[in-house]
Amino acid sequence: MHLMAKVACAITFAVSVISVAAAATPALLLPHLSRPRAEYLLAHPDKMAKFMAQYNDAGRRSPAANRVTLPSGGTWATVTAGPTGLCNPLLTHFGTVLVHDCLSANWWILTPGKFGSYATGHWTQAATPPVIDGTQYAPKFFASAVLPDGAILVEGGEYNNGVLQDTNAGGIYDPIFNEWKAVNPPATIGAQEIGDAASVVLLNGVFVLAPCCSQPYQNYLFHESNSTWSPVAAPNETGQQTQDEQGYELLPNGNVLTIDVWGAPNEVEQFTPSTKAWSTVGNTPVSLVDPDACGTHEIGPAVVRGGTLVAFGGNTGCTTPATDPTAIYNIGTQTWSTGPVVPSVCGADSTAPCTLADAPAALLRTGNILFAASAGYGGRPTHFFEFTRDNSIVQVSDPVRDSDIPVAQYNFLELPSGQIFVTNGVISPAEVYTPKGKRLAAYVPTITSVDSTLSATGGPYVLSGKQLNGRSQGAMYGDDAQAATNYPLVRIKNNATGHVFYAYTFGYSTMSIAANAASSFSFLVATATETGASTLEVVTNGVASAPVSVTIVPS
Repeated sequence: MHLMAKVACAITFAVSVISVAAAATPALLLPHLSRPRAEYLLAHPDKMAKFMAQYNDAGRRSPAANRVTLPSGGTWATVTAGPTGLCNPLLTHFGTVLVHDCLSANWWILTPGKFGSYATGHWTQAATPPVIDGTQYAPKFFASAVLPDGAILVEGGEYNNGVLQDTNAGGIYDPIFNEWKAVNPPATIGAQEIGDAASVVLLNGVFVLAPCCSQPYQNYLFHESNSTWSPVAAPNETGQQTQDEQGYELLPNGNVLTIDVWGAPNEVEQFTPSTKAWSTVGNTPVSLVDPDACGTHEIGPAVVRGGTLVAFGGNTGCTTPATDPTAIYNIGTQTWSTGPVVPSVCGADSTAPCTLADAPAALLRTGNILFAASAGYGGRPTHFFEFTRDNSIVQVSDPVRDSDIPVAQYNFLELPSGQIFVTNGVISPAEVYTPKGKRLAAYVPTITSVDSTLSATGGPYVLSGKQLNGRSQGAMYGDDAQAATNYPLVRIKNNATGHVFYAYTFGYSTMSIAANAASSFSFLVATATETGASTLEVVTNGVASAPVSVTIVPS
C-alpha cells in the first residue's frame, strides 16, 4: 500500500492511542517520529502502546533528579510564573515572545519587564488559531517563521490536536492586531504531506516550505500578498524522494544547505535562489545521520557561526560506535572537518553516550554554541553543553526546574537580552540561560544612519547600517521547529528612568547574514515610549550595536 494510504488508514488508531494517552497524562510528551517509524508503530498497536509508555512515564524521576550543576558555562533563571507545557517560541518584531502551548491550541505572549528583563516579564494570552475544515488547528512539530513584515507563519504539524497525522493545515498570525487567519496548503500537494516540515526565509524575504513527505517530491514558495504558493525544486536526494527529518540552514552567501538523511545519507546539498536549483557539494566527513538499523532516521541541528557551520549528529547508539559525532563546515571553501565527539555523560548512570537526535542548539553572543543532548532516543535526563569557539565541548549546568525529560522536547530562542529562552514542553515554566563572557566583536551590528529626533507613535523612520541581521539565524533545530532571529529589532532606553521599549521593525532590504552586509529597514516608535533623552540600539540574535543618542518627543 502507498505510504500515504497506509498513514490515512492508521489515523483512527492514532486517535485512539495518542488521544487516550493525552487524557491520562496531563503533560503528555508526544514523540518525534520519522514517517517509516510512525508507519511501523501505527501498524503494531502493542509496540505503539509500549513505546508511548516508555517515552512518557516509565522511569521518570522527580524534576530535579540527576540535575548537573557546574562552575563552567552560564547561569539559569526561571521565567516569571505563567503558562506551562510550552514549545516553539518565536520572537516578534515588538521584542515580545510568542510561545505555543504544546498540548492545546493556546498561544501566549511574554512581554519583557520595564527594564528589559524577560525572566521578570509578564504573560498574556494570544488569539487562538483558526478552525480549519471543521478542526481546531493545534499543531505540534511544524514549520514556522517570522516574515519580514512581522507576520508569523505556522505550517503543517506532525500532530494536530494530539493526533498523529502530518496535517496540511496552516495559519498566519498578525502580532499588531492579535489575529490569526487560515492559510490554504499548496494546490498541488497531496493530503497529509506537510507534517513536520522544514522551512527557511531567503535573503529576499521569501518563505520556503520543505514538506516532510510530499509526493511528487516538491518544495514551495509562499507569497504573502495573496497567501498563495508556487512550486520550487526540492533537494535531489540521491536514491530517495523524501526529506523527512532534514533541516535547512541559511548561509552567508544566500544559499541554503541541507544534509540528506535518506537515500545517500550525509550527502550535502545547496540551494541557489538565483537559479532555484539544488546541487550536491560533497559529503560530511563523518556520518551524522542515525543509522537505518536504529529506526529513528534523525539528525542533529546545524548552526552557522559566521564563516563556519557546526553540524551535530543524531546517533542514538544502537550501533558501534555509539557516540554522537560533529562536523565543521568552512562555508567559504566548502570543505568539512571532523569535530569533537559529544561526551558520554548521559543516561541514568551518567556514562551513556549523549545524542542530539532531534535537539536544539543556539549561537551565543560569545561565539560558543549552546546545545542539549540526552541518551538514545527518548532517554533522560537531558544535559547541556557549549561547543566552544576553539571547537571543544564543555558541559554546563542543567536548567533549574526540570531536565528529566527527553532532549527532543526542548526548544531554544535567541532573546534580545543576549540570553537563550528555553522551553521543555512539560509542566515546568520556561527558563533563560545567560552565557558567561563578553559578546564577540565580529557579531556586533553597526548603525550608520538614523534620525536623532523621534516621536512617540511616530514614523516610519529609516535606519541604515551593516550586519543588521547578525551572522547566523540564531537558534536551530532542523525540521519540527524553526526559530530564526536574523532580523533587527530597535531597542530604546530612556536615560532618566532606565525603562526599555522596542520599536516595531519592518521592510528589511535583505535578510543576509554575511559579514558587514549593508542594509536598511523601517521602524515605528511604540506609543508607550517615554519622552526625553534616550539611547537607541539595533539588536540581532542577542547582540546589540553601539548605542546612539536620540531624543523622543511627544507625538
